[in-house]
Amino acid sequence: MDEDEKARRRAVVRGCRKVLVGRGLAGVREGAAAIARAAAEFAAEDEAPDVYGNGVVRRVEEEVAGALGTADAAFFPTGTMAQQAALRAWAGRTGNPTVALHPLAHPELHERGALAVVSGLRTVHPTWEPRLPTAEEVREFEEPFGTLMLELPLRDAGFVLPTWDELTGTVAAARDRDAVVHFDGARLWECTAHFGRPLPEIAALADSVYVSFYKSLGGISGAALAGSADLIAEARTWRHRYGGMLYQQYPAALAALAGLRDELPRLPSYVAHAGPVARALREGLAEAGLTWPRVHPPEPHTHQFQLWLPYRADVLNAASLRQAEETGVSLFGSGLFREPALPGLAMTEVTVAADALDWSEQDVRDAAAVFARCVTEAEAAEETPQAPQAPEASQAN
Repeated sequence: MDEDEKARRRAVVRGCRKVLVGRGLAGVREGAAAIARAAAEFAAEDEAPDVYGNGVVRRVEEEVAGALGTADAAFFPTGTMAQQAALRAWAGRTGNPTVALHPLAHPELHERGALAVVSGLRTVHPTWEPRLPTAEEVREFEEPFGTLMLELPLRDAGFVLPTWDELTGTVAAARDRDAVVHFDGARLWECTAHFGRPLPEIAALADSVYVSFYKSLGGISGAALAGSADLIAEARTWRHRYGGMLYQQYPAALAALAGLRDELPRLPSYVAHAGPVARALREGLAEAGLTWPRVHPPEPHTHQFQLWLPYRADVLNAASLRQAEETGVSLFGSGLFREPALPGLAMTEVTVAADALDWSEQDVRDAAAVFARCVTEAEAAEETPQAPQAPEASQAN
């Protein structure tokens, strides 16, 4: 999709009167205005901006440590860097540079081999199943590792989580092997409902935890690494070595504070609404005649899940745009279908957030029926043979 098409889609979605799955990023002026509001709420009138991590950045670190129940936390410009620092520190402390993690984990799919290239670490995979490793798989893995990294939830497998008993068993199995445990908790904030445990109890299972400020909390960037005081002190050293000692970060820090205050308490309501939305999407699309609509996992573990349809992604994306243009209602907002597994089998990630709370199950079913009609008509138009054009009459000289 070229930039003109992306701009068109963004303008249409942001102009819709009703959107289920997000309107996309705010414009520059809108985003800047939100930061200005956060500054008025979280900073004193004469407060100086942060310099190399003090001030409002330090305040974010303290908020995160308090929310997770850890001794300390360090602010990082990116989650990739936060995890580099954590895993490199653990490699030095354990004497083993091998990290056990899932092959669908973020460092394996989305970081261009950074763990090996930048930090000299080696990765191994206790399981290839599309879920987190079990205690047995960790306990019986055939080679030693210094750190077990668990991504909670595992996004590229469908935002899936283990049960609480499975998680505690897997952690215990790693400890039995004298390994430390690191949580990639980019989306940990929304896991409390599934586990039935508060954030500090979940975080206490691990030796270190990374969390993101923009994936679920609506921030503009930034992450934090939480853990013991001595680990975080070392992580700050690695942050400097990796180029993360930024002069000023107050816009990202202010957005993080706003997200922790405003969005974090709302996440349980999003998770609770994800189940009805997933059910209404699956059943509504099937009732409207689309073939084999599948939601994964069938009962979402968080407020995010995958929707699979056996159609070409370009057909589905065109149908989504047409629905938004013609009705002012958009099911999938700025989200796009893609074909990650097989040609003609498309998937989109569905995030249930503030906009979705205004949708009843019947609203979702009604919009699903309109979307299905757009898909069916697009397919029919492609299959309809074009009438042959009559040859042009010859021109007499």
